[in-house]
Amino acid sequence: MPGKNLSRDEAQQRASILAVDSYRVRLDVTSAPDPAAATFRSTTTVAFRCSQPGAATFLDLLAPAVRSVTLNGRSIDPATAYDGARVHVDGLAAENVLTVEADCAYSRTGEGLHRFTDPVDGETYLYTHYEPADARRVFATFEQPDLKAPFSFTVTAPAAWDVWSNAVHEDVVEEGAARTWEFAPTKPISTYLTAVVAGPYHVARDHYSRELADGTTLEIPLSAMCRKSLAPSFDADEILGVTKLGLDFFHEEFDYPYPFGKYDQAFVPEYNIGAMENPGCVTFREEFVFRSKVTDAAYEGRANVILHEMAHMWFGDLVTMRWWDDLWLKESFADFMGSYGLIGARTRYSSAWVTFANQRKAWAYRQDQFPTTHPITADIRDLEDAKLNFDGITYAKGAAVLKQLVAYVGSEAFFEGARRYFQRHAFGNTELADLLDVLEETSGRDLKAWAAAWLQTAGVDSLTPQVTTDAEGRITELAVLQDGEVLRPHRIAVGLYDRDADGSLVRTGRIELDVTGNRTVVAEAAGRPRPALVLLNDEDLTYCKIRFDAESLQTLRAGLGDIHDELARALAWSAVWNLTRDGLMPARDYVALVLRFAGQEGNIGVLQSLHTQAKTAVDLYADPNWRAEGGRLLADGALRELREAVPGSDHQLAWARFLAQTAGGAEHLGLVRGLLAGSARIDGLDVDQELRWSLWLALAAAGQAGDEELAGELAADNTASGKRRYTQCLAARPTAEAKAVAWSAVVDSEELPNALVEANIAGFAVPAHRDLTALYAAPYFKLLERVWSERTIEIAMRIVGGFFPHAQTDEQTLAEADAWLDGHPQAAPALRRLVLECRDDLARALRAQACDRA
Repeated sequence: MPGKNLSRDEAQQRASILAVDSYRVRLDVTSAPDPAAATFRSTTTVAFRCSQPGAATFLDLLAPAVRSVTLNGRSIDPATAYDGARVHVDGLAAENVLTVEADCAYSRTGEGLHRFTDPVDGETYLYTHYEPADARRVFATFEQPDLKAPFSFTVTAPAAWDVWSNAVHEDVVEEGAARTWEFAPTKPISTYLTAVVAGPYHVARDHYSRELADGTTLEIPLSAMCRKSLAPSFDADEILGVTKLGLDFFHEEFDYPYPFGKYDQAFVPEYNIGAMENPGCVTFREEFVFRSKVTDAAYEGRANVILHEMAHMWFGDLVTMRWWDDLWLKESFADFMGSYGLIGARTRYSSAWVTFANQRKAWAYRQDQFPTTHPITADIRDLEDAKLNFDGITYAKGAAVLKQLVAYVGSEAFFEGARRYFQRHAFGNTELADLLDVLEETSGRDLKAWAAAWLQTAGVDSLTPQVTTDAEGRITELAVLQDGEVLRPHRIAVGLYDRDADGSLVRTGRIELDVTGNRTVVAEAAGRPRPALVLLNDEDLTYCKIRFDAESLQTLRAGLGDIHDELARALAWSAVWNLTRDGLMPARDYVALVLRFAGQEGNIGVLQSLHTQAKTAVDLYADPNWRAEGGRLLADGALRELREAVPGSDHQLAWARFLAQTAGGAEHLGLVRGLLAGSARIDGLDVDQELRWSLWLALAAAGQAGDEELAGELAADNTASGKRRYTQCLAARPTAEAKAVAWSAVVDSEELPNALVEANIAGFAVPAHRDLTALYAAPYFKLLERVWSERTIEIAMRIVGGFFPHAQTDEQTLAEADAWLDGHPQAAPALRRLVLECRDDLARALRAQACDRA
């Protein structure tokens, strides 16, 4: 489609001549409850200035039809002005008013204005999601972050509905079966941050007040909402409680009053991401409304996301990056503040940095070792590049680097820099240099070299201790060896650990220092007794992979679970997982560590990560000849720990889920069926609806779940979640027919909504079914360019990443991937990046398998 993929050069050229004064957007969604209605009416009036009168420009719009285009009172023929992606206008005046009336499409992909009908009660719900560039699916727009403007929305909707947008509504007028909602103008914001939520949502309301330094009182109306059928599960008090703690914290740290009036939080169905920071109207995936029992890690994760999105009200909404190159200016900060804020806001989640070290950084390490890795400040050529850059580097690596920056300049200098940044650039757009300027002012440090090393280079360094001792076992020299393409400055703590009287591994010494170059001597360690464990990057101050000397590694093999401090233990687990992924530790050795010590792991989030990683080690990184034995060992371990776990505990639930993931033998599957039927019982284990679906998935993948049984479970749980889980179970059955149906449902039709696309792919790609799915490797590579050109980018990304033959860990599949890459040098760069990353995962698995065989 011409012009669909806006380039950075085009955006810069447009911004060089235009300044936008206001948008007025009118939407009529009264047709939404009718499933046969494919479109809604959208009318946009944008007032803008042009510094070059007589010039031409374009607005972005993805709509089935444009009814009219009017520029400064002059009618323009839509047939010539609209090319399917852009509305072209010429003869601009110094001051312009442009109106575009269009029929825009309701979405089923989570992009634009998404429409969902609840199977429980037939109610219809709408919400928008735009980042990075899908506002153009709802109204005509200059779709780039640096053309900010105030927005005024008017929405006509069914009379029984409520409607929300970024600002408060000023008026609601009833007109028969419809009501029209008039919203106040917003502050100047970027197009991708605008939002509309509409439908018969269940709403909980609250209020936040704060006395400001100038003696005035800040009043913020609060609300949280979800679908009516989820209301019995909606713990709004907990959500709003975290919200108020967060508002207290960010006001204290940022010293800039929340600038967007109200604060609504909508938990919406079939959402593609975790949440979105629309100012005044944040949207979250409704899976954060827990309809069955979850572990405390899930509550911590939700609280983290609430604070992450709240941090965006300042980092991203108040001050926005100029172009997507500097996406990190908001996402890295929000990811850092999510964890920092959980502790600083005095929530009950005191292990936030443990979760960050164990989970978020694992995402960063993986992304940063792809051949497609990029600096935190990236080179984003166009919107497709931008879409792929919402990755582990922009989020988690950037957050880890900010944690290192806080250690480097000090927390007070860091936050004083943030305060000046907000004051100086409020409602504007920034680049890297703008942030560095204020941090240099507050810290007194020249940060240009630091930024060059950390923000403008790619890759992850490895730090390894080198220990020499004398005849009496005292350290003669402890050095830190740094390996990597870029040798960065690291501020780290070195932890020295020995066993105490109870047998626990506890820290007996801590040395903080700057690591530079290939080799740095830790002078303070000389003369100390050789510890059992040398832990580099203790307290997780920097971003790196840590390795171990031989004696420390042996200590971990014998007693990793004995490390008393949970953050130190999480760092050790992260390190041995990186060794496994890098082909330096056999996968079966990692599995042995998990089976030996995971039962001792007190942090539930770490335990759940260990389950995921152990399963990956067996499925992808182990010698295929050992795979079946490894799977049996995991299932036996899960069953043993399930029976020994404290009744009713989070750990018991986690082990029950892990049993469902690993069950394959008669004993395990027999218990699974017994738990479903009620003929077997584990004291304290509540086999609620979500756990039931996990157990059914285990039976389905083993070929032991009949059509009538699965249909019966769906009948008992005729919800959106039930439909997703049922669809996944059908696709997970080990038959050629099941795989063909799942493949065709996704590839040959555009009828499925995003949630069911995801469910079919997940069920199709059961690793144990690699013999069945191997048949689809050749068709997969043939369909890539068609999928990329015909589907929305969100759905195309899911198909490309989800159907890649990950489980075919053999040289033939690697060769097929290489052949496609070699044969399609002109394919869309974003598509090539996805395939190249999948190919790299496959090559890594082959290297790990070679290590395991050896």
